[in-house]
Amino acid sequence: MTDSADVRPDPTQVLLELSRAPARRGRLRHLERLPDRASETVDWPGWANDVLVGALRTRGIDRPWSHQVEAAGLAHGGRHVVVATGTASGKSLAYLLPALTALAAPPPRRGLRDRSPTVLYLAPTKALARDQLATIAELAAAGLPAVRPAPVDGDNDREERAWARDHANVVLANPDVCHHTLLPGHARWARFLGGLRYVVVDECHHYRGVFGSHVAQVLRRLRRLCAHYDADPTFVLASATVSEPEVTAARLTGLPTVPVTRDGSPRTGSYVAFWEPQLVEGGGEHGAPSRRSAAAETADLLSDLVVAGVRTLAFVRSRRAAETVSLGAQRSLGEVAPELASRVASYRGGYLPEDRRAIETDLNRGELLGLAATNALELGIDVSGLDAVLTVGYPGTRAALWQQFGRAGRERQGALGVLVARDDPLDTFLVSHPEALLGRPVEATVVDPDNPYVLGPHLCAAAAELPLTDADIGLFGPLSSSGVEALEQAGMLRRRPRGWFWTRQDRASDLADIRSVGGAPVQVVHSDTGRLIGTVDAGAAHRTVHDGAIYLHRGETYLVERFDEERGVAEVRRDDPDYTTIARDVTSISVQHTDLMTPWGEAQLCFGSVRVTNQVVSYLLRRLGSGEVLGEETLDLPERTLVTKGVWWTLSEEQIRCSGVAPVDVPGAAHAAEHASIGLLPLFATCDRWDIGGVSTALHPDTGQLSVFVYDGHPGGAGFAERAYRMAPDWLLTTRDAIEACECEDGCPSCVQSPKCGNQNNPLDKTGAVALLTILLDAAPVAAPATDEDAVEVVADGRAGNHLARGRCGDSRDRSARG
Repeated sequence: MTDSADVRPDPTQVLLELSRAPARRGRLRHLERLPDRASETVDWPGWANDVLVGALRTRGIDRPWSHQVEAAGLAHGGRHVVVATGTASGKSLAYLLPALTALAAPPPRRGLRDRSPTVLYLAPTKALARDQLATIAELAAAGLPAVRPAPVDGDNDREERAWARDHANVVLANPDVCHHTLLPGHARWARFLGGLRYVVVDECHHYRGVFGSHVAQVLRRLRRLCAHYDADPTFVLASATVSEPEVTAARLTGLPTVPVTRDGSPRTGSYVAFWEPQLVEGGGEHGAPSRRSAAAETADLLSDLVVAGVRTLAFVRSRRAAETVSLGAQRSLGEVAPELASRVASYRGGYLPEDRRAIETDLNRGELLGLAATNALELGIDVSGLDAVLTVGYPGTRAALWQQFGRAGRERQGALGVLVARDDPLDTFLVSHPEALLGRPVEATVVDPDNPYVLGPHLCAAAAELPLTDADIGLFGPLSSSGVEALEQAGMLRRRPRGWFWTRQDRASDLADIRSVGGAPVQVVHSDTGRLIGTVDAGAAHRTVHDGAIYLHRGETYLVERFDEERGVAEVRRDDPDYTTIARDVTSISVQHTDLMTPWGEAQLCFGSVRVTNQVVSYLLRRLGSGEVLGEETLDLPERTLVTKGVWWTLSEEQIRCSGVAPVDVPGAAHAAEHASIGLLPLFATCDRWDIGGVSTALHPDTGQLSVFVYDGHPGGAGFAERAYRMAPDWLLTTRDAIEACECEDGCPSCVQSPKCGNQNNPLDKTGAVALLTILLDAAPVAAPATDEDAVEVVADGRAGNHLARGRCGDSRDRSARG
C-alpha cells in the first residue's frame, strides 16, 4: 500500500487547472509534451575500480547508461572528451569513474619525480563545486580511503586551503581560484600539479563571451604549468546544453576533443508551457498598454503551486527579482495558507556563505517547497524531487532555458517547465512563435580567447608565473606574438635570455577581471549596526545601490542612505516604502575603427571598435504593483567609458525619404528600431538583453548618416556584436516582423519600449521603425555578409596588440551594457 502522503501531484495538471480560472483565461499560450526517450544501459567497464562500482551500485546505479561508459572509457584511455547529453543524464559519472579509479589504486612510483595522481574539478559556481564535493565524499566514505577531496574557494579559511594544498588529491574549485590562487602560487601547489591526471570542466556551456574567453586562457596557463611539472592531464568537459560541443571544448582548452552526444538516459512525461500575463491598459510609460509584471505573475503561480503540493523552483533574472518573487509568494501564502509561507525563500549571489548553505540544505531536504533563485542554482546542482520550474522571462539563450527546465524531474518523475513571458519584444515573439524554441538546437557558444583585452592580462600573468619563452607563444593563440611585443614596448614585460619576465611589483593576475564585474564588490552595510548584509558587483553598483535606491535582501527592504564608491560601501537602513527604484542613464558612442563593412544598397552594415560613454543620471520611483511612476530624482555619479565591439547600420537621406518617415519622426523611428533589435538579438547570439547596449541617432558625426548601433557590454567585445553582423539579415527581419505584429498602436514594452532606456522611452515611433527597417532590408543581401578581408588584415596588423598594453589591458570602469 502506498501512503497518500507520498503521492505527488501532477504539476502539468495543476497548471492546467490554474489556467482555467476565469481570471487567468488566455494566459497559457502553449503547452507541449517533450518526446519520451528510452534508456540504454550497458555493463560496467572492466577497468573500473570494483569498490567504486560497488559504491555506485548502492546509490541505485545497477547498470550505467551508454553515454556514461562511452565518455568514461575515452577519458580512461587518455582522450580529451566532452560529454553533451541532457540535464539529469548523469554526466558526472563520466568523469568520476575514471578519476576515482585512478585515485583509488595509484600505480607504483618509478622515480623521484613520479607523484600520486590528482584531479582538478572546475565549476562556474561555488555551489556546484560543493555539490560535487558531497558526492565524492560519500563515495570515498564507502570504501575509498585513498580519495581525499577538498574544496578551494572564497569560503575557505587559511587552514582549510593549506590542507587541500598539502594533502588533497581531488580539488574542487572555480576558474577564479585557479586564476588568482593556484596558478600564481604554483610552486606551493607543485605536488598537486605534478600529479594532475584529470581536469574536469563542468557546465562548460556557461563559459561564453568574455568570461569564457578568460577561462580559455586560464586553462592554457594551467596546461603550461602542468607541462613544467611533467604532467599531461586529460580534460573531461560536460554540459547538458551546448551546440557543436567539440568546437566549444577545443576553443576552451586548445586541444582536440572527442564529443559524446548520444544520450542513453530515459525521459518521460515532461512538459513545456508558455505563459503570458494579462494586458493592463495604460500601465506603461506615456500611457502605453503593458502587461502585468512577470515577477508578480510568477509570485502568484509559485504560491498556487506550493499550495497544491508542487515543489517549484522559480528562476529570475536579477537579485532584486529573486527577492521580489519570494516576498510576493510569501505574502500570498500568508493570506491563504499561513503555515506554508515560511517554506518559500529566495537564493541569489551576495548572500553570506552560511546563508547559502542553509538554503541549499533546506531545499534538498524538502523543507522548502518553493524557491526564487538567480542562475546560481541553474548549473547542474543535484536538487532532488523538484516537480516544476518557472522561468521569469526568456533567459537569453535556448541553452540556459533548457538548463533551467532540467532542474525539475531529476528523479525520473514527470516534470513541468514554464516560461513566464516578460513585457519584452523577444518574450512576446516567443510565446507567439513557440517553434522558435521547441525542436531547435541550442546556440553555438561564443568564445574568443584572442580578444586583446583578454589575451594581454593572461600573457602578463603567465610571464609572472614562469618566464614566457618563444615555445610558449603559440599556446596562447595567433595574436600572442604581437601581444608580447606590445607589452614589452609598454614596459610590462622585459626580455631576458630565459624569456619574457613580468616587470612590476603588483600581481599580474589582478589585471584580468575574468567575470568582468568591474572590480571588487561593493559591501552593503547596515548604517545603524555596521553589520555586513551582502555584496553587489561593482559594475552594477551605480544602478542598484546609488543614493536613494531601494535594496532588497532576503525578503527585507532597505533604503540606501549613502553610496561611497571610493570606499566600495553602500550604507542602508530598513524601510518599507510603497515604491521601488529604477536607474536611468545616458549613453553616447563614437566609432574608433571599422573592421568590416557590407553595402546594403545605399545603406551600410558595419562591425568594428566603438567607444561608449555612459552615466547614470537619475532614478525613477515606481509604485509597487501598478508600476505607476511617482517621480524622478537626479544623481551625480561619474561617467564610465567602455571600448568594445559594435555592429551598426546606416541609411542615406534618399532612403529615409523613400521610407516615408517624416523628418520630425526619424529620431523616434531609429530609437524604436534600436530597442527592438536589442530585444531580439538574444534569439541569434548567446547573450541576453543586459549583455548588450545600443545607441541611435538621426545624424551621427562619425558616419554622417542615420545610424543605429548595438554593442557588446564588455571591454574588447564578447562576440555578440560580431554574431549580429553575421546574422544581420535574419536578425533585422525578425525585428521588423516582431514590431509589425505587435497589437499595440503606438509602441509598448512588448515591441519597442525598453526597461533600461536612458531617455524614458522618448521619442519612439513604432510605425516609423517598421518603415526604416523595411527600406534597409529591401537592399539586404540574401546571404549573411561576407568577410571583408582588407578589414581583417587591418585588425591583425598590430591594432589588437596595442590594446593589450593600454589601460591595464582593459579599463574596468564600465563592465556592463547600458543603453
